[in-house]
Amino acid sequence: MSEHARCLTDELCGLIEGPTKDIVPFITLCTLDTIFETIMGVKLHAQAGKGREYLQAVHGLTAIHMKRVQFPWYWNNTLFKWSPLGKQWMKNLKIIHETTRKVIQDRKKELEIQQKDEVIIDDKSEVVKKRRRLAFLDLLIESQRQNSDLTDEGIQEEVDTFMFGGHDTVSSSIAFAFYLLAKHPAVQQKVHEEMDLVLGNNRDKKIMMEDLQKLEYLGYVMKECQRVLTTVPFVGRNLERDKHMCGTILPKGTPVWMGYYWLHRDPKYFPDPEKFDPDRFLPENSKNRPHFSFLPFSAGHRNCIGQKFAIMEQKCIMATVLRQVKMTSTQTRDELGLVGELVLRASKGIYIKISHRD
Repeated sequence: MSEHARCLTDELCGLIEGPTKDIVPFITLCTLDTIFETIMGVKLHAQAGKGREYLQAVHGLTAIHMKRVQFPWYWNNTLFKWSPLGKQWMKNLKIIHETTRKVIQDRKKELEIQQKDEVIIDDKSEVVKKRRRLAFLDLLIESQRQNSDLTDEGIQEEVDTFMFGGHDTVSSSIAFAFYLLAKHPAVQQKVHEEMDLVLGNNRDKKIMMEDLQKLEYLGYVMKECQRVLTTVPFVGRNLERDKHMCGTILPKGTPVWMGYYWLHRDPKYFPDPEKFDPDRFLPENSKNRPHFSFLPFSAGHRNCIGQKFAIMEQKCIMATVLRQVKMTSTQTRDELGLVGELVLRASKGIYIKISHRD
């Protein structure tokens, strides 16, 4: 995470004193590089201009999915399959599956070679294992060796789920957070001051896990950003049992959509809800707030399995970038062109001016 965050920082530093620029593409490539290496254990080098076909395929699937939701004539699987949109869907899916399958097979071969060289013998003839940085895919391959029920297809499905759901969401969260900080210089200044206090004067210092845990105010800022511009604006569920709601019985199996974007604007729990105020999440201000009033990662046994990963990645990338630069923006929230798809998007881009930090 730190390595790819530094690459993003270098890219953004190249924009210093230049015109305002849409930062979303830069952040998207950074999060794609990060999750590709973390999940699959290989470097994609998207920020260096590689892996664009995979990225376009992922975005293509998202766009097609939203069209299929909107237009009923695409709901029938047979009609969809033979439509031009369905054929494009299959083309994108083929790119993603071929990429994942190749990485899985290559990674298996690589791990077999590594295991042969995994142990060394010290002077006392004791066997000591070398420490390897394991990716999520490595853990699945190891699980497959211990449990023959886990097939290559099963591994691919798990990897695709994390890859598909783990880069666009974090990218959107970081981009909106940078935008809100750019619009609120006093809050950005407090973030800078906390980072200087925790990380010291060396702005090139690599950020470690223990540093992230100490950046408490940045954590409050991230929560408030998720409240104001909720990355996943709504989530669908099927009721597992009959539910009494607002004087009506909703039978088991009923699809229910929960609008988290609007939940986070309930003035009962968030007074003056359109105001950006990270202090809402200070312990003394949030201790009596119901848990289910703020659900950026949903809740229950179907909540986001990658939420801790996402928080860590966002914090690492934001801290690395903001150690070096200051951001400003004249773009209004209306000018973002917010669109609620699988994730909340700024259809008109997020334009920010990058400057040197004081």
